[in-house]
Amino acid sequence: MKYTFLFLVALLLVASTFAQKTYVTKAAQVKFFSHTPAEDISAINNQAVSKLVSNTGDIMFSVLIKGFRFENELMQEHFNGADYMNSTKFPKGEFKGKITNIATVNFAKDGTYKVTAAGTLTIKGVTKNVSATGTITIEKGIVSTKSAFKINVKDYGVDGSDVAKDLEITVTAKYE
Repeated sequence: MKYTFLFLVALLLVASTFAQKTYVTKAAQVKFFSHTPAEDISAINNQAVSKLVSNTGDIMFSVLIKGFRFENELMQEHFNGADYMNSTKFPKGEFKGKITNIATVNFAKDGTYKVTAAGTLTIKGVTKNVSATGTITIEKGIVSTKSAFKINVKDYGVDGSDVAKDLEITVTAKYE
């Protein structure tokens, strides 16, 4: 009887270990867009790092600020400069949080699942609580995520008076 109980405990531990999977990518994408009276502003970074833990819903994105690319080189210089993002002093942006309804996602079944992530977003050394909706898509065992949300740049210590107050940020990842 004692050995049966120990066997069952060991089996449960092994099963729970296999049930959890950590998905990672070094090629997630973060884009932002803002419409201003003078011109539209957009940039893209295809080198964001992301991690998603299937059973806990822990999710994280990290991006180097200097990795954003603009159509206009002058915009890129302004964006990274000390008066705007100051990317030398604040080299990365980061989201750390949880998918609050991760239990609704069946990682073993193809489909698109609506999810909500809540956590902290750090930009230019300022950390704020944020929540965003998005999707997790499972297709032939491959996991991908997508979310779009808006931020007010002043909330993160960025003076957007001559550029844009709000940015629409789109984050996508296809995990290995």
